[in-house]
Amino acid sequence: MQAHYAAQIHNREQARAFLQKTGCSQAGMEWMLPKAVFRCIMLKNISPPAANIIKQEMLAKGGEAAVAYHALTGEENSDVLLLGTLRQYELLTAKLRLQPFKLKYIAEDIDRILQNAEPAVKNFRLAGGKKLPLGERTLIMGILNVTPDSFSDGGQYLDPVRAVEHAQQMMEEGADIIDVGGASSRPRSTMASTEEELARVLPVVEALVNRDIPVSVDTFRAEVAEAVLERGAHLINDIGNLTLDPQLLEVLVRFQAPVVIMHNRMQMRPGEPYQDLIADIAGELQASIEKAEKAGLPGDLIMVDPGLGFGKTREENLQLLRELASFKSLGCPILLGASRKTFIGQTLNLEVQERVEGSLAAVAIGIMNGADMVRVHDVRESKRVAMMTDAVVYQHG
Repeated sequence: MQAHYAAQIHNREQARAFLQKTGCSQAGMEWMLPKAVFRCIMLKNISPPAANIIKQEMLAKGGEAAVAYHALTGEENSDVLLLGTLRQYELLTAKLRLQPFKLKYIAEDIDRILQNAEPAVKNFRLAGGKKLPLGERTLIMGILNVTPDSFSDGGQYLDPVRAVEHAQQMMEEGADIIDVGGASSRPRSTMASTEEELARVLPVVEALVNRDIPVSVDTFRAEVAEAVLERGAHLINDIGNLTLDPQLLEVLVRFQAPVVIMHNRMQMRPGEPYQDLIADIAGELQASIEKAEKAGLPGDLIMVDPGLGFGKTREENLQLLRELASFKSLGCPILLGASRKTFIGQTLNLEVQERVEGSLAAVAIGIMNGADMVRVHDVRESKRVAMMTDAVVYQHG
């Protein structure tokens, strides 16, 4: 009996491996490879003329395009769901570039989305000449809260000596970078003043830099970012999406410092509902990326975080985990911070200190769905989960 099976192909690399198994010629492989990878792309708010052209062109190439009925009759704009192989998209975008109704820009967006969906090995530049390798394994960011009121470990590491010892321990357990936070962002907490945040963070940052430990600082404040960058911090982790402190971007540009841009409606637009969760978050992150690039911060210095727990319901957080790969279309590395968060407690009915297993499950799911770095409290356990998941995702052991 022949052991036929359904081949699981998600990118060009996997397609090439399956084609090689058949023994087909190199020329045949290059011709068939784009036909072996299938992609679905959601286009938002497309005008009726553009939607109709896209649909007809995609159908002509053998693909599919789902369009609202009212767009076909020319009444309203419509979202468009494209379904096709890489080859069909190549043919589609070639035709769209020749069409009116701003279709050449939509073609550029489609090409960018397809390119960003493919795995890539590169380095993420940190300040001070350091680099983080991307596309080879999942990076681990260890959480170090030097606050009295953080939701999980508040008060444990207020003493700089204890904080540095814990950071050193996390590095030994497998962390790639330590994220130092001096102002709690948990719901209903009182935000520390700038002076308090600086007093908590600076001694720890200086000590870690002196030990040659890669340091990220979790802050949205320009004054804090400037102070820690002057003292050798390597990355700014901004929960404010470049919005909570308008001066932060100027500091980042001046230092040419890398930044994590996190989506956040909790502090800025509390209670505002999402019309389309993934599209809304991606759009707000994209707007911040474009603002940063226009101000002079290169795109390769930007990482994005969809902001699990920040103004999202339990169901929305679970959807973000399921559809995390959608944010690859932004072209930036993805940081995922799910560790011990409320939606895990709501799902498992557990208090903060009992959420280790749920957090580790989120790490594995996040890696499978495209996370480049995970921000965690439990470094040793998360590192082991990441190594096991990486063995599947990156095909190494």
